[in-house]
Amino acid sequence: MPSTVIVGGFYGDEGKGKIVSYLAMKDNPTVAVRGGVGPNAGHTIEHENKKYKVRMLPSAFLNPGTRLLIGPGVVVSPEVLLKEIEEFGTHDRSFVDFQCGIIEDSHRTTDSGGRLKQSIGSTGTGTGPANADRAMRTLKLARDVESLTLYLDDIPNQVNFALDRKENVIVEGTQGTFLSLWHGTYPYVTSKDVTASAICADVGIGPKSVDEVLVVFKSFVTRVGEGPLKNEIAPEKAVAKGWQEVGTVTGRQRRAAEFDFDLAKRSIMLNSATQLGITKLDVVFPECAHMQSFSDLSSPAKYFIKNIEDQLKVPVTLIGTGPDVNDIIDRR
Repeated sequence: MPSTVIVGGFYGDEGKGKIVSYLAMKDNPTVAVRGGVGPNAGHTIEHENKKYKVRMLPSAFLNPGTRLLIGPGVVVSPEVLLKEIEEFGTHDRSFVDFQCGIIEDSHRTTDSGGRLKQSIGSTGTGTGPANADRAMRTLKLARDVESLTLYLDDIPNQVNFALDRKENVIVEGTQGTFLSLWHGTYPYVTSKDVTASAICADVGIGPKSVDEVLVVFKSFVTRVGEGPLKNEIAPEKAVAKGWQEVGTVTGRQRRAAEFDFDLAKRSIMLNSATQLGITKLDVVFPECAHMQSFSDLSSPAKYFIKNIEDQLKVPVTLIGTGPDVNDIIDRR
């Protein structure tokens, strides 16, 4: 059962989309299945001088042989999903579970002007109010939406069938560990749990069906919106360091801080991490841009990675060295 669960270790924006895309191209999975929240999560992927932004489909879409599945725990915007299926030409391999919840205009209206927007900086995508309606058992499901009829399937059945056949499966999470409703910096969190256990529940696989849990950290910490950020640096310092970023979905400036070992240790504990991905090493160490061999890294960059492994006691198997999917050092 070669299954790998991939989740974010900090506050989202760690570069999970790049890691998933690379694994999709390198390991040729039969299935990539997305758990997590909804279209409030955005993944940016760069490949062959093209930039893709995806909010609903799994980030594995670049591999034309991989089936793209959305588990029943995800709330879906049909408009966003159908647009991505059209844009990426994945009509014949995109499937949504019958029991996915549906985001409607009323949810977006509530999310865009209410308490959540003002107090915690919600994305305004309607995801939170939709999940609230799901908890109240009043939310419309995908099986009730005509425009999705061609894409409906039993996703837990598909995923477990692939696992039983020993096929390669990627399980993709969204957001980051400390945006979890249970384990994050409440109330500045998303509307459900997003740790590895929850992502597995979202797609319908049990604990014994997981081989690897890959937690992705960025070489520094960023956060969009409100909430605590330990050792946050001033925006002008972030600009000077080249750490200034904007959110994929919101376009808002991300706040920044140095790599947080205490946060990373807790994330590893909460997710049962078996391996780590470290992205944007080239942003902290520009001399390492586009490298694909660990031995070619500068001494400070090697020490940075070794220090992470020594302190966190988990191997760093994938290192991102640039924006392209193939700007990566694979140490597996």
